[in-house]
Amino acid sequence: MLFNYKALTNTGEKKDGQVEAINVDVAISQLQKRGLIISEIHSQDEKKLKFSFLSLFNRVSNKDIVILSRQMATLFQAQVSALRIFNLLGSQTENPTLQKYLLQIADDLQGGSPISAALRRYPDAFSNFYVNMVRAGEESGKLDEVFSYLADYLDRTYAVASKAKNALIYPAFVILTFIGVMILMLTVIIPKIAVMITDSGQTVPIYTQIVLWISNIFVNHGIFVAVGTILFGFILWKYSRTESGSITLDNMRLNLPYLGDLYRKLYLSRIADNMNTMIISGIPMLKALEITSSVVDNKTYQTILDSALIQVKGGSSLSNAFGQYKEIPNIMVQMVKVGEETGELGSILKSLANFYQREVTNAVDTLVGLIEPVMIVVLGVGVGILLTAVLMPIYNIASQG
Repeated sequence: MLFNYKALTNTGEKKDGQVEAINVDVAISQLQKRGLIISEIHSQDEKKLKFSFLSLFNRVSNKDIVILSRQMATLFQAQVSALRIFNLLGSQTENPTLQKYLLQIADDLQGGSPISAALRRYPDAFSNFYVNMVRAGEESGKLDEVFSYLADYLDRTYAVASKAKNALIYPAFVILTFIGVMILMLTVIIPKIAVMITDSGQTVPIYTQIVLWISNIFVNHGIFVAVGTILFGFILWKYSRTESGSITLDNMRLNLPYLGDLYRKLYLSRIADNMNTMIISGIPMLKALEITSSVVDNKTYQTILDSALIQVKGGSSLSNAFGQYKEIPNIMVQMVKVGEETGELGSILKSLANFYQREVTNAVDTLVGLIEPVMIVVLGVGVGILLTAVLMPIYNIASQG
């Protein structure tokens, strides 16, 4: 089987390529023997599966995985065999994609595959973080606890991320509605009024000329504006899929006024929560950093974690590695240092995760409270300018008449 991989050397140099192996564990072992730190690896078959027709219309949601994890934790506590668990849950789940995955995993288990190796075949449902947590549970014999940790973790991350996303839905809807109304006015109403204004022969104010000019562009060249907008959006999307584009957009996201601070707290919460969950499950620090880097979902923090991994591997403490970056606040660096000195790093990271989750929740609540009045003011000013530009000349015409 052929695997694509992305990795780092001990000097921090990025490498990517392909490796041939019978399974992903052997592939990882081969790459680690070369001194590489793996940030991403998947087989060609997994990539095809990820973009299959079925997965597009029957995606496995976070809610599905949370429920599944809780059910598996309960069944493992009841000492039900893994094979029976996956067969049982596979026959009961309502999501057809997840049902297919679970029954195929049961077949893999019957063939002698470990649970983690079977789960790894379905990256669109089970993340690298999830698979490695299960692998740690297999090695420690605490699969029931691990699945409980996973369900709690996914619940927390989903709640924080969805709260942040939902806060942006309302302003996006209002802005799109405003743009739609403005386009309707510029293409339907303004052209009719423009005829009246130009036929009057009076001097047209500069702000009215600008509005009439914009209206003329939309009426006579609207198709080019639409095509240009779509083309620009497509180019931006393609650029965001490249390495440099992803880095640029992630940096821009962190530097946005107010929202940048919200995103920063969201990523710090994710880092602390990921590492806490893995460390209390018995996953070594180096592996925890490696996995957290692959799931943090921001290139800036991914680079920081990759660098910290190399430094910790070379004998540095985690707090010293984090302390070199302004993106990691001093309070987090100092608390990690205390955790290292007292041997309570897991509980310290849990406290940090809870702290930043509260900060994200408070920031989102504040943002939601500010959005409505700000939107009302902005929309009022926009509509007022447009109406003033067309009504003032009409008023002058009526006055002269």
